[in-house]
Amino acid sequence: MVNMLVIDDDKSCCRSLELHFGQRGFAVNTAYDVEEGLAHLAGSPVDIVISDIRMPGRDGLDLLDEIQVRASRIPVVMITAFQDLDSTVAALHRGAVDYVGKPIDLDQLDAAVDRALASERRDSKDGLMVGKGHARQTIVGTTRAMQEIFNAIGKVSQSRVTVLICGESGTGKELISRAIHDASDNAEEPFIAVNCAALVETLLESELFGHQRGAFTGAVSSRKGKAELAGEGVLFLDEISELSPRMQGKLLRLLEEREFMTVGGSSVMHCAARFIAATNVDLAERVKSGQFREDLFYRLNVFSICAPPLRNRRSDIPLLSEHLLKRISSELGKGVSRVTSEAIDALGTYDWPGNVRQLNNVLTQAVVMAQGDLLTLSDLPREVIDAHRSGNQPARIKNPVRTPVNFPSLKDLERQHIAEVLARTGWHKGRTCEILGISRPRLDRRIREYGLSARSGRGEA
Repeated sequence: MVNMLVIDDDKSCCRSLELHFGQRGFAVNTAYDVEEGLAHLAGSPVDIVISDIRMPGRDGLDLLDEIQVRASRIPVVMITAFQDLDSTVAALHRGAVDYVGKPIDLDQLDAAVDRALASERRDSKDGLMVGKGHARQTIVGTTRAMQEIFNAIGKVSQSRVTVLICGESGTGKELISRAIHDASDNAEEPFIAVNCAALVETLLESELFGHQRGAFTGAVSSRKGKAELAGEGVLFLDEISELSPRMQGKLLRLLEEREFMTVGGSSVMHCAARFIAATNVDLAERVKSGQFREDLFYRLNVFSICAPPLRNRRSDIPLLSEHLLKRISSELGKGVSRVTSEAIDALGTYDWPGNVRQLNNVLTQAVVMAQGDLLTLSDLPREVIDAHRSGNQPARIKNPVRTPVNFPSLKDLERQHIAEVLARTGWHKGRTCEILGISRPRLDRRIREYGLSARSGRGEA
């Protein structure tokens, strides 16, 4: 039997997880703060820990540090309602094996627990401390897709494997690569970016590998290439799909042998950089059509991250807009600090073919146009206003889905939670009251108020 310890100051959450994993055959104990959890770890066998991050007194990160010292073999899965990149990376670097946001998706938590129990515990010497560097811009998002990216950044930053980031233009692929670098133990080393589509082949070769004086017309002095300048940092290759066949061969040698020669040079140079590549096309399809080398594709695609388009995470738009507006307003010396609900609705219904980059540009234009500290619908570009007023997405998107951008109310969250617990207990009201920490009359009032019934089940909630 698996011995599980759940640590969370939210007693109803502890009870829900105790019930759920108890039904799976786990022996579950609960603690409501870090000190109580550590006391249990000291006196009882524990195979896995599920812990909240933010709790009164010592937090979940302190717990991770203590477990690394006392019992590093025990895997820890972190849960939190504060879903941001810094928290995710900090938890993973300090020893957590996975990270799940609240409200908890039990299927996702089950998968995280099963992975943790099925794999060997990472040795504590592989843990990295955060705080060595910070991304130039913050990656913002609370959707499942963004949480998966935060998890991926936290995990892959602990090694130096090659990473391939895919996604449409403007989805933040370079931002993701910088976050990986800034979260690594080589954060003080350079981050060097090369746009593979911006230069013709001969200039790209010189840019990447450097050249000797007189190597070609205009080479009046020797110049180091990006592969050398990156040192032990990151060499970021953007739009990798646009490399010519000849440059694909040279890059393959660089990846395989870690060696290159400057243009016009005769000595072999060594490259110690980590490679992160990005593409806005399907490289696998390019391989099938013969436009991209298969061996190079597999060298690049060691660990892959896919950045979602903005239209697929519309619920992030209000938070993302707020974050961008603060930065834009500060940079432009404007005092825009408020946005009307109508303007937010318009931003949420637009299709954003240019993704986050386009949203940033639209908000920049709107801040310039805004009068005072309030950004209104009329400050937005005409195409955004027209899409909002027509109530339709642009025609190029088939079967578009308009996702609500408003955050759920507290009543909606309470209804969801009560319905979930009722479903999990098989509508056993006594057990439900015990888990929720409320009286039977109050539960009955909530059931009537929210129109809940046994038929609604978990799916409706």
